[in-house]
Amino acid sequence: MSLKSTLRLPSSKFPPRPSPEAVTRYVKQCSDDLYAWQSHARPASATFVLHDGPPYANGDLHVGHALNKITKDIICRSKLAEGKRINYVPGWDCHGLPIELKAFEKHGWERGSGIDPVKIRGAARGFAAKAIAQQMKGFRSWGVMADWDNHWKSMDKDFELRQLEVFKAMAEHGLIIRRHKPVYWSPSSQTALAEAEVEREEHTSTAAVVKFRIPAVIGGSTEPVHAVIWTTTPWTLPANQAIALNKNIKYVLVSSKSHGLLIVALSRVEYLNEMLKEETKIVKALPVESLLESTYSGLSEFGEDALNRPFIHADFVTEEDGTGLVHCAPGHGNDDFDALQNMIRSGRVTVKAPVNDKGEFSELASPTQPTLLAGKYVFKEGNKAVLDLLKTKNALISSYDFRHKYPVDWRTKQPIMIRATAQWFADISGIKADVVKSLNNVTFRPESGKSRLRSFVEHRSEWCISRQRAWGVPIPALYEKDTNGAILTAESIAHIIKVVQERGIDAWWSDDPDDPAWLMPGLPPDKYVRGRDTMDVWFDSGTSWTLMVAPLKDHQQRGPLADVYLEGSDQHRGWFQSSILTNIAYQKVTDPSATAHAPFRQLVTHGFTLDAAGKKMSKSVGNVINPNQIIAGLAPQPAPKKGRVLHPYGPDALRLWAATGDWTSDVVISEKVVTAVHSSLGKYRVTMKVLLGMLSDFDPVNIVNYETMKSSRFDLHCIALLQLHTVVKNVRSAMASYEFHKALAAINEWIARDLSAFYLEAVKDSIYCDGEHATRRHVSQTVLYHIFLQFQNMLAPITPLLIEETHEYTPEQIQAAAGHPFQRVWEELPFDWNNEVLAAQVYNVMAINSAVKAAQEQARADKRLGQSLACEVEIRYGDDRAPAIAQFPQSFWEDLLVVSKVHLTPHTEQKEWVYSQKVELGNSSIQVMVYPPTQEKCARCWAYTAPTPKQDDEALCKRCFDVVEDIKQKKAAEV
Repeated sequence: MSLKSTLRLPSSKFPPRPSPEAVTRYVKQCSDDLYAWQSHARPASATFVLHDGPPYANGDLHVGHALNKITKDIICRSKLAEGKRINYVPGWDCHGLPIELKAFEKHGWERGSGIDPVKIRGAARGFAAKAIAQQMKGFRSWGVMADWDNHWKSMDKDFELRQLEVFKAMAEHGLIIRRHKPVYWSPSSQTALAEAEVEREEHTSTAAVVKFRIPAVIGGSTEPVHAVIWTTTPWTLPANQAIALNKNIKYVLVSSKSHGLLIVALSRVEYLNEMLKEETKIVKALPVESLLESTYSGLSEFGEDALNRPFIHADFVTEEDGTGLVHCAPGHGNDDFDALQNMIRSGRVTVKAPVNDKGEFSELASPTQPTLLAGKYVFKEGNKAVLDLLKTKNALISSYDFRHKYPVDWRTKQPIMIRATAQWFADISGIKADVVKSLNNVTFRPESGKSRLRSFVEHRSEWCISRQRAWGVPIPALYEKDTNGAILTAESIAHIIKVVQERGIDAWWSDDPDDPAWLMPGLPPDKYVRGRDTMDVWFDSGTSWTLMVAPLKDHQQRGPLADVYLEGSDQHRGWFQSSILTNIAYQKVTDPSATAHAPFRQLVTHGFTLDAAGKKMSKSVGNVINPNQIIAGLAPQPAPKKGRVLHPYGPDALRLWAATGDWTSDVVISEKVVTAVHSSLGKYRVTMKVLLGMLSDFDPVNIVNYETMKSSRFDLHCIALLQLHTVVKNVRSAMASYEFHKALAAINEWIARDLSAFYLEAVKDSIYCDGEHATRRHVSQTVLYHIFLQFQNMLAPITPLLIEETHEYTPEQIQAAAGHPFQRVWEELPFDWNNEVLAAQVYNVMAINSAVKAAQEQARADKRLGQSLACEVEIRYGDDRAPAIAQFPQSFWEDLLVVSKVHLTPHTEQKEWVYSQKVELGNSSIQVMVYPPTQEKCARCWAYTAPTPKQDDEALCKRCFDVVEDIKQKKAAEV
């Protein structure tokens, strides 16, 4: 019988990495099967609801999707571990322009070419359905646990009907209005846009300094006088209706050699001189009152309503740039529109916007010469034509390129304009106070999200909800053919909803325009037509909270509907805002006296994904990374051929990446990050394999209770449980606050410092060499058992496939005792494990351990020492009072330091070599010394504890001798 055969070496079939077939099996077991189990096994009274902010169904998945969906899944899984039942129903946002454009692209259609809306809708629906199928497949492959079978889509008939019911309730209580006013308009998309669909990018405009003739005598001068304005949008000058000034600014009349008498703010004279390229002379100061009583005229080519225009006061006029006089076109500016409200109502000025849907001048831009500007794109040839006309009329003082931030359509990246059109708005002024108040009861992560969302709400009074698109939910309005007057009442909408229930939403477009079925009783069938505007997609997804209310007609919301809403930080101006606006609007119109609640109890935001250079990932930039690269082990690289291939650990690698960084801010993904993630996952697998091997023959019936460990002075093992108690507490605290990166940092530190380098090394001798029924071995395996279960628990929400796999390879006796990792409920660890007496000494113990290791390394450097067991250690306290660590017995230090013998009193024999280190522990000075062993090497355990001279042919220590003899006797008895 060989001595090796008598050792109890770890044995586990746990593989270095899972096979593709195994990954497929684990994904199903730890997501679909688990969600189904918990849906009936966990109590409905303890339900945790995470409401899905719908991804857009228009393309392939990227790492931004992974960050979002995996973060949600980790939260759900951590709540499952707390004993909750999870309600997470995924959804998709399906309507809107991007999908409509995809349909046009696929069929080779041109926008504005009169394509049948029914064809557009059919193509868009097909595209969205295909994208959803692909995206769902990807989400599920990442191990996201959800109710996939009952997922929702904003293009579902049931969803659309719920949305129309919310719209009806808001319209019935006057919250839906139609107004002709300036809105964001995208010529490239040919539709109105919401503020959330507008981005600001660097843009070069042509700035112009323009003069307007003041017909009346002003300032006592008989010479012509002109007011000077500065604008970055010369194309809006045909719509000019007023010039704004500020009563708190001083204005002067200056004399120019080339342009005569000009009016400008005193503080802007120097700027005017730069534009004129001459030095002007200040003639006199002008009272603001005299300007406000005057009028001016624009070019006659712009029509009669360009003549005899008023000056007005406006607070938005400053002295920071321009001339101190601001050109106002209420048809192309919200500030202008607001400042001129009184004059608009009185008819003194008009809301003129002579630009068509494509961003081209209409004939109304130059009524006296219709062909002068008509058909010209305002951002290019139209702008130039206006400047040329001004120059011809000697009204242009200067023009130059001006670089500034300019609003663009977030999808097409093309410049937008502010353009007055007739649109439908949600009036939120009446519910704004309730919305802001409801935020006081919401927990925000990060906290800065509260002020961000409140600011968006407070600075908004209206929400433009109409879009000029075919792919969407129709605004259920009827229009009088002759006057274009709109009918939108609770009765008319209710009738339309009934028809939609019978015929489907597509019938709104496919039915004959004169089909009387859509008209409520009492309306002449030949005088009204159905509108063609659709609702803003934010209104679509913003009403998804209706899915949590059943049935909607009996809705009484007595609190938040969802525990958590979680999306990217850009959704403060998007889905978060549209959700709370529609939800609270509905609450107030259905029960005005009730206290309004936000639809969410917690609002959590994550940042954007950035590349290695810190740039935001974007399809247009081309720096988007496919999540499969991380799963397969290909680190992202500018040049794929140089990419480092790592072991394909499967979806857990992607999940671990999503949890590694502080996702409440922007998250970087790079080769370095991916490599580190794979390295961590590899360490987890190795650690699990070691634990499984050491526990392969452990039966939980042999668990040693803590009191026995403590009373028997198994201090080393009590320290391991103390360290386990600490890391579990820290991990659970971090998980509860959704700080997954802190949880992982705590786990990684515990593995490196406490588990791998400390405890696993210390118990190898016990696990390998002690007898089967040795108390020390049972104690070691008891602690390893607790460590294994808690390690599973800590990693379960983040790397569920790894945990599912470890369960498959867990010995049956442990499976039976501990149950499935995902079905456990996190319980408080025994309070006794948090041993305060030991905790006070852990630092000192580790300091001595480090000092011994340092002395051993010196010996190795001098080629005096090989393995750690080939030495003895002396811990010398000196002549002062013995420090607190003197409480630990010799056996404790021998296990901890993994050396053959430890002396706690001076060992005076002559040594061949000695290496020492000094340790200062408070008031105690301790010296540790490492020197050669004094006994023979045991041929079985390799510790130098065998008696001298050798026994028989091979030297065995007493422990190993007894174990071998016991095994021999058992084998003999079996024979």
